[in-house]
Amino acid sequence: MLDNTTEHAFMRAAPSAAPQQPEPLLTLSGVHTHIGQYHILQGVDLIVPRGGLSVLLGRNGAGKTTALRTIMGLWKASQGTVSFDGKQIAAMATPDIAMSGIAYVPESMAIFSDLTVKENLYLAARNGPMDTSRLEWIFGFFPALKKFWNYPAGNLSGGQKQMVAIARAIIEPRKLLLVDEPTKGLAPAIIQSLIAAFSELKATDTTILLVEQNFSFVRDLGDSVAVMDDGRIVHAGTMKDLVDDQDLQQRLLGLSLASHQ
Repeated sequence: MLDNTTEHAFMRAAPSAAPQQPEPLLTLSGVHTHIGQYHILQGVDLIVPRGGLSVLLGRNGAGKTTALRTIMGLWKASQGTVSFDGKQIAAMATPDIAMSGIAYVPESMAIFSDLTVKENLYLAARNGPMDTSRLEWIFGFFPALKKFWNYPAGNLSGGQKQMVAIARAIIEPRKLLLVDEPTKGLAPAIIQSLIAAFSELKATDTTILLVEQNFSFVRDLGDSVAVMDDGRIVHAGTMKDLVDDQDLQQRLLGLSLASHQ
């Protein structure tokens, strides 16, 4: 048994032994979003740590896409706060949110189909001419973009269009990258290219918030994870803890990640 002096010293020292948590880059606190008569987000509390890749999981209709669109200001929060890099952004216009350092890749990709791949990327380089070395870095992940550089983007395959959408988002350095279902309908070879791209982005100053249903994909990449249900966050923690706990997977998601390997 510890004597009183030793015990008190241990109690004083214990808090400093805890690992320091990464500072949040993005925080949603009590966020509600209404779309017409529908109350989609119902008090979302979400913390995205600075650095690494955070994953937002949940069934279809849980509110994941609405959360991303609310962050970008495409749909306005009717209640609550959205803080990005120490600044309140919920009331800001979408272009101003983008200029603050957030890029968004929607599930629809939203590329300009009548423009070439080159023109799509030029439009995304808002701060001047494209950085040639960064462009070559992107070609390293997505060589098809170099091959189809002067082709209309609308003539590309679904996977190639996804490459264009992601390349546009990262053609300039961003603080935060929001990506909605990037692997949906893609061939395994293209998914491997995405894994390589996101892995390298994680090693830069870019923080990533990813909505995804390909559990093998997020298992390999995710650092932290939040699970949504009925417009609320019902679980938040590390990806490793979720991957290691099949009972938790079953309870939260109704499946086992092991079955998706």
